Amino acid sequence: MEDLGDFLRSRRARVAPKSAGLTSGARRRVPGLRREEVAQLAGISVEYYQRLEQGRSGAPSPEVLDALARVLRLDAVERAHLLSLAHPPRRTERAAPAGLRPELRRMIDHMGEVGAAVLNDHFDIVAANALGAVLFAPVLASPCAAPGTPPNLARHIFLDPRAADFYLDWDEVASVTAAQLRLVRGLLPQDAELAGLIAELDAGSPSFRANWATGDVELRAAGTKVVRHPEHGVLHLHYENLDLPGDPHHRVVVLSPEPDPATVAAWPRLTRADGSPASGRTPAGRRR
Repeated sequence: MEDLGDFLRSRRARVAPKSAGLTSGARRRVPGLRREEVAQLAGISVEYYQRLEQGRSGAPSPEVLDALARVLRLDAVERAHLLSLAHPPRRTERAAPAGLRPELRRMIDHMGEVGAAVLNDHFDIVAANALGAVLFAPVLASPCAAPGTPPNLARHIFLDPRAADFYLDWDEVASVTAAQLRLVRGLLPQDAELAGLIAELDAGSPSFRANWATGDVELRAAGTKVVRHPEHGVLHLHYENLDLPGDPHHRVVVLSPEPDPATVAAWPRLTRADGSPASGRTPAGRRR
């Protein structure tokens, strides 16, 4: 239950005592709420709450979790994460995905006016259509991957120095990526490959360590990104993350142009199959 304790500590550090009806006091030595204050506001004993933070208690009841979520001002995503940490899946290993379905590959290949890529739980890019391969070209060409393994979005962001040149909003991208990885970690606590990726990022990136230490979790269904493409200049992109109910280990990321004049002007060049340097290629650069 170490992850649960870390999450509880990070959330109580965010809550201003005044917002909880408490006085800050000149002698307050910790940011946010003290353990005893959380326990009092949640209606549980200080000893029990301390055991929760130390990972020495059993799984807390739904009533206790609801009370803690209320006191710590958790949003819907954080509440769901708290529940997954307190009641982790009973399976001892991650169920391996069956592989990319041919129908899914054909679907993204026919999405010619938008860029599309398929990502798995570990942020590997396992497939991309022609336009997606153009837009993700710096990620697909990143050296931060072992030979024979798919390109990985998280490795590129945190371990490839060129990522900060590609993402003009790199700080935001890094923060959100770490928060999404923490959310997945809560859902797949026994996934050794995911744990290995997080350990690799922790060892190799001070930025990842700093973002991971915040304890934040996030779920992004849609948003915008600004990238500096090495061949096509600055592009303002809108993205949608599409979950696949029948394939929970994969999601489709769809990229379309924001109403930015330079991006709109560049889009016809990007979508021309005959002029696309990545047309007809898989993310790894092999001919289909």
